[in-house]
Amino acid sequence: MIGQNSKVLLGPVDQIPVGQGRCFVVHGREIAVFRSRSGTIFAVENHCPHRGGPLSEGVIGDGKVVCPLHGHKFDFQTGQGSEAGECVAVFKIRQEQGQIILEK
Repeated sequence: MIGQNSKVLLGPVDQIPVGQGRCFVVHGREIAVFRSRSGTIFAVENHCPHRGGPLSEGVIGDGKVVCPLHGHKFDFQTGQGSEAGECVAVFKIRQEQGQIILEK
């Protein structure tokens, strides 16, 4: 688990293709990091609560990721899913000098 006020350097932003995501394991937890077509990066937990689908392999657009297994959508800002009661954790993430920094 990421501790209070900790920062984790995930590496260069260029390792994530524009419009796609990548899974990172941070302190034993899988986190999906996405790079939108506008260059903004987002981070949510990697597993869909419906059936555990890998969200890092999902399609992104309109501020959401679509689970590749069953099409459930999750908002990058709130983590709220398209189905009642579904939600994923959202992580603070930023770019600094071309590097991805995950914060908690």
